Amino acid sequence: MNKKIIASGFPLAQNFLKKVAGDPSVQLVRICERKGKRTTDEELAKKMKMKVTEVRTILNRLHYRGIAHYQKTKNKKTGWYNYTWEIKSKRILELLLEEQKEAIEKLKTTQSFEKTYTYFTCKRNCTSVPFEVAAEFQFKCPECNSTMEATNSDQRVKKIEKQITGIEREIETMAKII
Repeated sequence: MNKKIIASGFPLAQNFLKKVAGDPSVQLVRICERKGKRTTDEELAKKMKMKVTEVRTILNRLHYRGIAHYQKTKNKKTGWYNYTWEIKSKRILELLLEEQKEAIEKLKTTQSFEKTYTYFTCKRNCTSVPFEVAAEFQFKCPECNSTMEATNSDQRVKKIEKQITGIEREIETMAKII
């Protein structure tokens, strides 16, 4: 079952596609989802009012990530190969889930550091460094040379917790779709 992730307007998936294959990839996937069957790169180029080579570039980027799949057939008259493409929308969500889980792990690591270490920041907020690094710089900002002071990491820990909660909600939404 191939769900219409992009056609339904799922913004997280659209942003992911833009990051993977550029802005026109959203339109390309939407066209493929609405068509509901394999389509050629020439057809897509015509509908998108783009060059075939540009469409092929997008398709190849999506193919590299396992989102686009093609079937190759040889035209007996011309000897050329025809490629018909299909979009695996479920794969978009699978990749998104992986990315979100990695983001949560990074945030949890950052959160752990925030809870474990005392951080120092300058008045201009150029940089934030743990105590050991601040001591090496004699509590002077390496960028602006102003005095660094200890920061309250409770607010940053709460901010990270909110980010983690937000991502977990997104994961729940995607899990329901899959």
